[in-house]
Amino acid sequence: MSTRKRVTIPIRVEPGADLPAAERTAVLDAVNQNRALEGSLLPILHAIQERLGWIPPRALPLIAHELNLSRAEVHGVVTFYHYFREVPPGQQVIYLCRAEACQSVGAVALEAHAKRVLGVDFHGTSADGRFTLEPVYCLGNCATGPSLLVGRELHSHMTPERFDALIAVQPASAGAASSGAAASRP
Repeated sequence: MSTRKRVTIPIRVEPGADLPAAERTAVLDAVNQNRALEGSLLPILHAIQERLGWIPPRALPLIAHELNLSRAEVHGVVTFYHYFREVPPGQQVIYLCRAEACQSVGAVALEAHAKRVLGVDFHGTSADGRFTLEPVYCLGNCATGPSLLVGRELHSHMTPERFDALIAVQPASAGAASSGAAASRP
């Protein structure tokens, strides 16, 4: 009895085939709407994060394929800029200003308080999934600092007490994708 030699036939999976349909659609829409721009990768990544609230790592091969870039190039941009998230954010994103003007009027104490109350460091999400804390290096509200942005709402003259009151009234069901992508873009 003769035995045949097994031949392995590689199966080439289409990039992004493992993405949920809604994520794949958001990525392809962002690519198609921004593809013609010079230096289109950053606008595409911003559009994806605006739609989804984050950049799913499984989307990187699809983005690379669509733009004829290497996965390493796309990954390098996503990981270089702190603005881009590789994990879903909390229901609300709190952008805390760390610029010198805000630091000079109490932002350092506010930062320590926010981290302690939320139980996270920057780029972390509270255990209950409600808040993600992000640093931002100017909100353009220097005269009335310390300032922070919750979603798209700017708050001035922030104190630890005002911070506690603010997070106490934030709705627990706000969508992460509406958590705002308007802070500081690279």
